Amino acid sequence: MFDLVILGSGSAAFAAAIKAADHGAKTAMIERSTLGGTCVNVGCVPSKNLLRAGEIRYYDSHREFPGITPGKTTLEFNRILEQKNQIVRGLRKEKYADVLRSLPSSKLFRGNARFVSRTRVKVDGINVDGRKFVVATGSSPRIPVIPGIQNLDYLTNVEALSLRNKPASMVVLGGRALGLEFAQMYSHMGTRVTLLQRSDRIIPEEEPEVSAALHQYLENEGIQIKTGVQVKRVYQTQGEKVIVAADKHGEFEARGNELLLATGRDPNTNLLGLETVPVGIGKDGAVKVNREMHTTAPHVWAAGDVIGEPMLETIAAKEGATAAENALLGTHKKIDFLPVPRAIFTSPQVASVGLTEKQAHEQGYECTCRTIPMSKVPKAVVIRDTRGLVKMVADASNARILGVHILAEHAADLIHEAVLAVKYKLTIDDVIDTVHVFPTMTESIKLAATSFRRDIDQLSCCAE
Repeated sequence: MFDLVILGSGSAAFAAAIKAADHGAKTAMIERSTLGGTCVNVGCVPSKNLLRAGEIRYYDSHREFPGITPGKTTLEFNRILEQKNQIVRGLRKEKYADVLRSLPSSKLFRGNARFVSRTRVKVDGINVDGRKFVVATGSSPRIPVIPGIQNLDYLTNVEALSLRNKPASMVVLGGRALGLEFAQMYSHMGTRVTLLQRSDRIIPEEEPEVSAALHQYLENEGIQIKTGVQVKRVYQTQGEKVIVAADKHGEFEARGNELLLATGRDPNTNLLGLETVPVGIGKDGAVKVNREMHTTAPHVWAAGDVIGEPMLETIAAKEGATAAENALLGTHKKIDFLPVPRAIFTSPQVASVGLTEKQAHEQGYECTCRTIPMSKVPKAVVIRDTRGLVKMVADASNARILGVHILAEHAADLIHEAVLAVKYKLTIDDVIDTVHVFPTMTESIKLAATSFRRDIDQLSCCAE
């Protein structure tokens, strides 16, 4: 009998296992596929590696800097894929396999897990009994219902990270994080990319100013983007995938050697036998949990993509650790999702934390907002990359910072000052009063805060 049985081996599962080991619990981990889950194998790690490769190739010959003649970087696709695979194998061993071996009283079971009673999971014929359980089985690419899709050789993020040859052209369905990252990744490598988005703008959850600016930057680089698109049907002919779609201008066809589906992800719950426990499942297939990661069953917790949005690696780890602690110690620890940052690793990057202006109004705040272009940030001017903006959302009654939204190079790194501001309820004056290094891109957050109080065009570079 195990103290804790963890279903899955991704970020949430490993955080749960590490937390369980901290408290001396006898733990079982069950994995049906590759150790490490989505992030290290077919998600964050390989995609960011290939994004960087594409950036080096593209900007070497496209970014202007007077006095430097752009080069002509060659790209060997198979070698790039192999170095990506080496990094994935190395991190999977060091951060997952070796870590698991170092955890006392932890045992890995390989196979498909299914609840056969409230306290027993069967793993390919082997019974695994537990007092408490954490479901952390992740998610899988969502395949939309499109006439003809079943007869088409399409890609998901999994296949798109392991192609044998670089495609000459690609159509991407989906204009959120995954779709945008893969579209720019392949575009930077020399693939002609068309992106189709169902909603009226890309990344519709982000601030409109961010969506519009990024849309323009991507189109400037040669990516064809169509929004407000309804896909009618798809078919394959002479090595091309053809997407028949319609927008406000009428029906059109988009063609590419490859079709990438970036249309969301579905929680992996349908083969677990959760109805036996029973554990409640929502309409979207996600496990229902409260802020303590507790399911509807008294002895079962859940964490990570399997509980639905936000499907982010970092919050998955937080959820997994919280689930394990609450399960083993009964501490009733809760997660505050407001200060959880999110990022899109395009170039320039998108990063956000807290509330958008629309969300603040919907939650009853009388909010005030300021947006500054990166062209107002001295460091951006100095390095000749003024793409992007910073938008800050504050409570008009007390100047508390409710949200910060950044479009800029290295936005995913810049956002963490804003995370602390939202988490600890800092005001715009707290940020203004904090000395920042000059010149840095992080000054953009201080300048955004300062713009609430005065005209930043009337300041010297290093004004207090």
